[in-house]
Amino acid sequence: MSKQIAIIHFVNLNTRMKFKYLSFCFFLFSFMMACQANDKGSYTISSSDGLDITLQAYLTDDLEAPFILLCHQAGWSRGEYTEIAPQLNEMGYNCIAMDQRSGGEINGVKNETYERAAKKGLSTKFVDAVPDIETVMTHIIEQYEQENIILWGSSYSSSIVLYLATVHPDIVHSVLSFAPGDYFMIDDKHFSEYAKKVTVPVFMTSARNEKEQCTPIFEAIPGDQKSYYLPEGKGYHGSRALWKKHEGNELYWEAVIQFLTAHD
Repeated sequence: MSKQIAIIHFVNLNTRMKFKYLSFCFFLFSFMMACQANDKGSYTISSSDGLDITLQAYLTDDLEAPFILLCHQAGWSRGEYTEIAPQLNEMGYNCIAMDQRSGGEINGVKNETYERAAKKGLSTKFVDAVPDIETVMTHIIEQYEQENIILWGSSYSSSIVLYLATVHPDIVHSVLSFAPGDYFMIDDKHFSEYAKKVTVPVFMTSARNEKEQCTPIFEAIPGDQKSYYLPEGKGYHGSRALWKKHEGNELYWEAVIQFLTAHD
């Protein structure tokens, strides 16, 4: 009955009112679709202890193209990659940016995984992010039918991805490590110890004043499938070095592109 009343009411409207009504409906539909599109790439999966991990998918039209798992730095979130991931898409790479449980907020994006962990009283130390990243690695391999993935870390997570390359050499294709260091230890071992066991290609970079902390890790990596970009200027800590607002970002990007192209 209510539908019939609505139809009769519409028929009796004059032409001007009909136009306004249709315009409003179009605006409302467009707004709803825009909201849906904005939220489309965000979803959650469960970590090994049942904590929901928030992921942001940046996918190309080719889901068979390589996948890069983007891990953020201390006190931040997947928002670290809102500018970086789309550029990697343009280069032909699919990306998954994640919220590790050790983090916070950046670029207006809250770390939802951290918030859930804090509410549950779970530990949110750097080392607690390890199983989260492993869970997402498995998710990418299974959900997107990938044989291997590229790991990308920033600050403390750049040390973790090097460690994970030694634990999962069968599924890690290569590693990009932005400003690694001995921010913590795993099983009482420094990351330079784990670096000795890395067998995949590695790209490493840092700010100029971080070279001293990165060099022992870089030099410990065996073989010649590794490269280190050190900026001529002061540079920046972590993946933020690639943000457009930071001076010298083009040279960082040039080094990243060169590495990915060489080891695609």
